[in-house]
Amino acid sequence: MKRLSIMQFAAAAILLLSSTLAWGADTSMLHPPKGSKVAIIVFEDLECPQCAKAAPLALEASKKYNIALVQYDFPLRQHPWSLEAAINARYFDTKSKKLGDDYRLYIFANQLSITKQNLRGITEKWAEDHKVTLPFVVDPSGELAAKVEADRQIGARIPLEHTPTIYIVSDTGHGTSVVEVPDVNQLYQTIDQVVRTTGATPQAHKTASTH
Repeated sequence: MKRLSIMQFAAAAILLLSSTLAWGADTSMLHPPKGSKVAIIVFEDLECPQCAKAAPLALEASKKYNIALVQYDFPLRQHPWSLEAAINARYFDTKSKKLGDDYRLYIFANQLSITKQNLRGITEKWAEDHKVTLPFVVDPSGELAAKVEADRQIGARIPLEHTPTIYIVSDTGHGTSVVEVPDVNQLYQTIDQVVRTTGATPQAHKTASTH
C-alpha cells in the first residue's frame, strides 16, 4: 500500500478536525451548483464587520481557483438594517447578478457610515449612479424577503453560530464533502486541502450566485 507523505497526512488530519468541529451540524442541503465539483459557500450578513472582510476574499478566491461562489443571506436579527440591505441586494439581482454583487460589496465597504435611517438614501444614490431606479416599495409582494428568510432558515437548520460562516463543498463522486473554513485567513489553505484530499478538479468559473 502506498504510504501517505507527512504533508498528505497533515492535510487529511486538518480536514478531519474541521469536520469534527462541525459534528452534529446538518449541512446535508449544501452542494456545489450543478456542473461544479467544488464551491465556496458563504452565509453572510451585510451589517457584519467580519463579513465585510471576508466578502472580497471569497470573491477573489472563487476567481483564482475557478470555482463557484454561492452566497446565502443570514441577516442577524439584532442588526437594525441588515435585512433591508439584503432585500435591496435581491432587488438589484433581478436587474443583473453583477449589479447585486456590486451593491453587496459597496455596502460592505461603507458599513461604518450606514444607519437604518440613511440606508434608503444611500441605496437610492448608488442606484442612480448605476442608472437603475429604486422603486418606492422595493419588495411589494414580499417575494424577495421570502428568499432571504429561506436562506436564513437553512442557516438556522445547520445551525450557524456566527457570520460569516464559510464552507468549501465538493462532489467527491461518493456524496458531498462539506468542510468549514475556521478562519477567513485559512480560506486558500482549506480550498487547497479539499481539492488535494478529495481529488476534485475545479471546473470553469461560475459567476457568484445567491440563493
